[in-house]
Amino acid sequence: MIKTQVQLPDSLYREAKRVAREREMSLAEVIRRGVEYITRTYPPISDREQPWSPPKPHHLGPFKAPVEDWRLLAEESIKEN
Repeated sequence: MIKTQVQLPDSLYREAKRVAREREMSLAEVIRRGVEYITRTYPPISDREQPWSPPKPHHLGPFKAPVEDWRLLAEESIKEN
């Protein structure tokens, strides 16, 4: 086992001590469990099959409104919101 030192904000330290007291475990065990949880929640990025990217857009066909009306249509959508 490796011994390490960390700095915690006062409020986080107090909450961790509270959890340790209420669950009858050591502060070290609370911290170990927290680190175990976060490392399971965030697996290594290199283990992912491929990096995430947004889906490819679908071709919906040509825009039906004439170019001259685009500004008017955009202003109308702003007024609706």
